[in-house]
Amino acid sequence: MTDKIAIIGFGNIANAIITPLLDKKLIQPENVYCVVNTEKSLENIKETYKHNINVYKSSSKDAKIIWDCQVKLLSIKPQHLKDISEAKNIQTKDNLLVSILAGVSIDRLNQKFPNHKCVRVVTNIPITVGKGLTGIAWGERITEDQKQFTKKLFENTSKIYEFTEDYLDIFLALTSSAPAIIALIIESLSDGGLSGGLPKILSEELVMEMILGTVSLIKEKKITTSELKNLVTSPGGTTISALRVLEKKSIRSALIESIVSASNRSKEFR
Repeated sequence: MTDKIAIIGFGNIANAIITPLLDKKLIQPENVYCVVNTEKSLENIKETYKHNINVYKSSSKDAKIIWDCQVKLLSIKPQHLKDISEAKNIQTKDNLLVSILAGVSIDRLNQKFPNHKCVRVVTNIPITVGKGLTGIAWGERITEDQKQFTKKLFENTSKIYEFTEDYLDIFLALTSSAPAIIALIIESLSDGGLSGGLPKILSEELVMEMILGTVSLIKEKKITTSELKNLVTSPGGTTISALRVLEKKSIRSALIESIVSASNRSKEFR
């Protein structure tokens, strides 16, 4: 894929992106240069990571080697972006920087890394189990080869969608923030089962299997969510009783507003 790739920050998402490429030998470990912020992270990678990649603490002189890599994956926290200074001796303008920083715009990346062609990517935590959703917005002057390379970074672990950048904030809210909302829903429903006398572990398992089955039904039968709701809701029955409670509590409105709020928060990082 490339001779050298730099990973700036090595959290769960960066790990999920690079590990399948190393497993499949699409990238060689000796060509991966990783920079982390703390000694603890450095030692953890050296001791536990299954591939023998190059890893450096950001404050060390050796960490400057990342700027010799033609491709960089930027995966730090957005608030730490200010702590990174691009090397001044970069000669070529063909360096590719792929950012997975939440909310950080291409314009801001271009200002921070003027010697790079910048790509903004939004992906979500299910990428760590090969079920991710990844949205990509291309910066200016990106070549076709660079587009194909960027897609290869994510295609093993997620479905890829290409957008104009204005869609990425709502894509982030719906795919990256919403897993926490789904987790809250699972927890709440399983607590309902607990209230009815089911053991906690069994109740949670039933909820997750129900959700998986429901999604499969919608997709395989090609029915709408409204059609599914009508299938299981009978006059005066248990389901309409449950739905009445949710409507009284404005659950539908709360869920809509939670996504809007997450999207607006993403825009604030620009």
